[in-house]
Amino acid sequence: MLNPPSEAPVLQGLWEAVQAGQREVLLSPYLPASYAFLTHVLLCTPFLALDALGSVCQRVRSWRVSAGSGPPPSLRRWGECFLRVLSRYLSSVLPATALLHALCSPAVFPLLAPSCWELCVEVFACLLVFDTLFFISHVAMHRVPWLYRRIHRHHHRHHLPFALAAQDSSSLELLSLLLLALSSSWLVGCHPLSEAVFHLLNSWLAVEDHCGYDLPWALHRLLPCLGGAPCHQAHHALHNVNYAPYFTHWDLLFGTYCAPEQYLRKER
Repeated sequence: MLNPPSEAPVLQGLWEAVQAGQREVLLSPYLPASYAFLTHVLLCTPFLALDALGSVCQRVRSWRVSAGSGPPPSLRRWGECFLRVLSRYLSSVLPATALLHALCSPAVFPLLAPSCWELCVEVFACLLVFDTLFFISHVAMHRVPWLYRRIHRHHHRHHLPFALAAQDSSSLELLSLLLLALSSSWLVGCHPLSEAVFHLLNSWLAVEDHCGYDLPWALHRLLPCLGGAPCHQAHHALHNVNYAPYFTHWDLLFGTYCAPEQYLRKER
């Protein structure tokens, strides 16, 4: 039997507090879908503010990927999108994930928190796995006409996407995205704390990809391996490029990468 380390991880206090006060929540069958929906909505609020400002401020409009494409989406469009996403979560995603949770074995939580290094490695590994699984499924949905018509076409109603539209998809696609994220953390075998951070970062990257803004502080400007909103907007416009959600290596490898500059030249 291994002896516990002499020094507790930096995150141990946080992990113990979460387990002590929120154990019932952590074991709830409704947690995965509720967490996905609530984090998505909360992370969209900065871009809702930007869209509201963009209707009156030229500086904000200049940050849009397609600066000359007209005003940002209206509050009414945001509201309609919110109701669509909410209705699909309540009618399909929440019951389906709760049923899946009931069929699985109860979770056993580790006593120790991960170290900060372990958490970072596990989160990055989850992002790489999710990026790969999403790339494969996304290509399939575009290349197989039945899958595109039945599952993915609804998401492409947004020629110029906005933040909340990241989850404006069919019920089957929303469920598949959540299952891909859960499968990624399961394949990596990461700590529950790492998994929570992965889902949070995964939601943020999806929101940022769809936000429609090429902001000076966006993650794709800080990390060149990420495509960001310009790359994903090219996908929504052209449909046959930039299938990977975050990283660019799979599209570069398979010849489906389109640089944002090429897309913007075509738009003009």
